[in-house]
Amino acid sequence: MNPCPVRHDFRGHFAVVTGAARGIGESIADALAAAGATVCAFDIDAPGHTRFEYRQVDASDAAAVNAAVAALPRTPTLLVNNAGITRDRTLARMSDLEWSSVLSVNLTGAFHLIRAIGPRMAAQGFGRIVNITSINGLRGKFGQGNYAASKAGLIGLTKSAAREFGRAGVTVNAVAPGMVMTAMARGLPAEVIAQAGREAVLASLAEPADIAYAVLFLLSDGARAITGEVLRVDAGQYI
Repeated sequence: MNPCPVRHDFRGHFAVVTGAARGIGESIADALAAAGATVCAFDIDAPGHTRFEYRQVDASDAAAVNAAVAALPRTPTLLVNNAGITRDRTLARMSDLEWSSVLSVNLTGAFHLIRAIGPRMAAQGFGRIVNITSINGLRGKFGQGNYAASKAGLIGLTKSAAREFGRAGVTVNAVAPGMVMTAMARGLPAEVIAQAGREAVLASLAEPADIAYAVLFLLSDGARAITGEVLRVDAGQYI
């Protein structure tokens, strides 16, 4: 990934990024590291590189999250909840496991990280949290009822956490991507990508770096007065 063109300085900051082994999470972690932050990646899968510290953590497992956070060398100043999965199927055909697994990782996983790290941030009087939601959490999506519900819930969690931690100097915001051209997305059927392109009002769909730039802004001092907000980065798909 190319270094972020916006000059952010995160030297002295300690960041935890979940789901950072690949895709959007890897791009966010890379951008933070390039801006000077010490980055610890939490992911159930190991990354294919050693550019930042890594902990094997299942975000849906509360005990695993608590243990991983307790083992950190210091309290994070930055947290990005990016871990997420999909198990797409229409509601009439969706299994209980397909429903519960997506909610467990995408929504409950973020809750576990916020519960474990948020009070520590509050105790030190500073913290920045960004949750990665989706435009499908705002509009719904055929065949993604579980995913859309999890991402809609994440927006509610974002706003509630912003209210609870704000007085202690902790901001909590969300970034809502549309279709992002990760390696995984590029492997989707051509018609799926074409449909996203037809929805967009810009000439090209978002890249992982576009999401990273938005996240870094919300983590930066430039966003010190912003909390409880959802920033869409979707090439205009939602509108």
